[in-house]
Amino acid sequence: MDFRLQIPIKKSNIPIDYTSKIVSIGSCFAVNMAEKLDYFKFQNGCNPFGIIFNPVSISILIERAVGRRFFFESDLFFYNDLWHCFEVHSELSNPNKEAFLIELNHLVEKMHLELREATHFQITYGTSWVYRFLETDQTVANCHKVPQKEFSKEILSIKTIQNAIDTTVCLVQSINPQIKITFTVSPVRHIKDGYVENTLSKAHLISAIHEVIKNDAMCSYFPSFEIMMDELRDYRFYANDMLHPSDLAIDFIWQRFQQITISESVYPVMETVDAIQKSLKHKPFNQESESHQKFKIKLQDKIDNLASKYPQIQF
Repeated sequence: MDFRLQIPIKKSNIPIDYTSKIVSIGSCFAVNMAEKLDYFKFQNGCNPFGIIFNPVSISILIERAVGRRFFFESDLFFYNDLWHCFEVHSELSNPNKEAFLIELNHLVEKMHLELREATHFQITYGTSWVYRFLETDQTVANCHKVPQKEFSKEILSIKTIQNAIDTTVCLVQSINPQIKITFTVSPVRHIKDGYVENTLSKAHLISAIHEVIKNDAMCSYFPSFEIMMDELRDYRFYANDMLHPSDLAIDFIWQRFQQITISESVYPVMETVDAIQKSLKHKPFNQESESHQKFKIKLQDKIDNLASKYPQIQF
């Protein structure tokens, strides 16, 4: 009797290799996957505007980046000794208004160029629940610890999410028609919204994504959420908070992602990169020993040999 499920996933028709340029955006799980891509030295950029959870806020930022619609002072506000923007994560907030504005607009330009040049665009949605700033009726990406009484909370309808995803896809394809777009839903449990409410939220996201991708060959879905729920369905695969996937779960989902998204032709290169990464973390008992000096020379030879074939790989 087989007590373990494995979700069948169709291999990507445009797999990632070391010539690919990848842009990732979305929830903290997008960061988890981007860190794996970084580790194996793929060309990857992730969340220039910080972690963003909901499809409407992601769509707004994509519209800014694609249209090079820059931020103005009117988009900023001052609270708790920092300048903030409701469209971006609080990690970007700055005590200097001018510096903050310059940085935001630099990121708009940077993401515009990245989307133009990218071969792959990966979007991870975290939740359908959003907060709306009452004063302006604006859906925010981050509340920046402004009192909750200043916001209303609502769940986005499937249709609203579908429209946001449609807008995102059309905008990106308008400047890069050949880009491969992969959607996924974060397996992180947003229990602060409620147990039933979290499930409803994920269901809205999944329903909307599938409505969009069914008619577009350049769009696909990677089932991160389903792998967590059905292949790993055990609390030992969660971190101590029982909400986020553990490192073991992230490694497992990454392996499934690699199997269907990354070209098998570059697996040997990935193995070499992995060996170099592990060697770089090696801590010798005696740094001055002859054996360690030989180890360093051999390691540098490996790095140089890899760089001669893939100049973009830097350690």
